[in-house]
Order: sequence, then structure tokens, then C-alpha cells
Amino acid sequence: MLKVGLTGGIGAGKSEVSRLLASCGAVIVDADRIAREVVEPGTPGLASVVAEFGPDVLAPDGTLDRPKLGGIVFGDPERLKALNAIVHPLVGARSAELEAAAGESAIVVHDVPLLTENGLAPLYDLVVVVDAAPETQLERLTGQRGMTEEEARSRMAAQASREQRLAVADLVVDNDGPLEALAPRVREVWQELLRRAGEAPTAS
Repeated sequence: MLKVGLTGGIGAGKSEVSRLLASCGAVIVDADRIAREVVEPGTPGLASVVAEFGPDVLAPDGTLDRPKLGGIVFGDPERLKALNAIVHPLVGARSAELEAAAGESAIVVHDVPLLTENGLAPLYDLVVVVDAAPETQLERLTGQRGMTEEEARSRMAAQASREQRLAVADLVVDNDGPLEALAPRVREVWQELLRRAGEAPTAS
């Protein structure tokens, strides 16, 4: 098994790279998706969050009110630390389950937005960073996601810098150009992952 960490700044195109790698045959373990799953209604995770932050963090339908919880922890390191202490172990355990189920010959790609920020690079055999210039990220966030420039800059500033991400990269996917240029680059990365996994490269 080859364990790969995949990361990139907001607006860099990490989700698209993850989708393309899945189409090549990678087993994707999506940390964000798992983080939502472990606090769904009826889970021990949600019960722990409510015990820590109070019933006001629940929406009327019993689901987690993410904007309200975000308002509590954003800008408060201690409250964020308390939330992470609940969620991160649950995400780690579920990720390990999915990884184990993938099989020994699998290439498992862990899609982890905050890999650099949380110092997780040593957990993987190699790290793939999706890279785009800050100007490109800003353009995508305002043009495609409808953020204001202030919102976009704030979200970008809350993450690791481009230089910090590139410092942990074993492979870099340049996604500064048009979408059609991305697929060939991802196929190149996939061939490299196959090589490192000890498998014979397949025809593109």
C-alpha cells in the first residue's frame, strides 16, 4: 500500500485533483467528508460536541449548526482546540478503517486540507501538493465561489502559506492554468505513484 497525502490551498483545485486521481484508480479518503460524517445525528461525536459546546450548536432538525459552531471557535484558539480534540481522533480512526479496507496493493490518497498546518506530512509515504498562485486562488474564490475579495483573502490568510505547503511536497501539481491542462498533469502524477508503489505503469 502506498499512503499519499494530498493537500492544497483553498481555490487551488485540490478537489478536482482528488476526483481525477479517483478516476485513475486511487482510493480516496476525504478528511472533510469524514469530519462531517462523525458528527451526524446519533453519533457519539455529535453527542460529545453538544456536551462541550451546549445544545445551542444544534439546528432545529437535530443536525450540527456548523455556522453557529464556527462562530464560537473561529478566532478562539482554546475553543477550537477543544473541538479538534473531539473530532480529530474520530476522523483518524475512520480514516484508518477506510485505509485498511482498501487492501495491501492500493494507492490510498488522503485528501487533507490542513495537512501542512497540522504537521501531518510524516504520516504519509509522500505528499502531493496542488499549487496555484495566490492571484489565481483569489480569482477562483471571487469568480467561482462568489466570495468577496475580503472574505477570500481572509480564508487564504488563515491557511499555510504557499511556501510552507511547497516545503512539504514530494510531488507538485501545477494548477495555475486552465482546467483542461490539469488532467494530463494528474495522469503524470498517477504514473509516478504507480512507480513508487512498485506497480508496472499502465498506458495513459
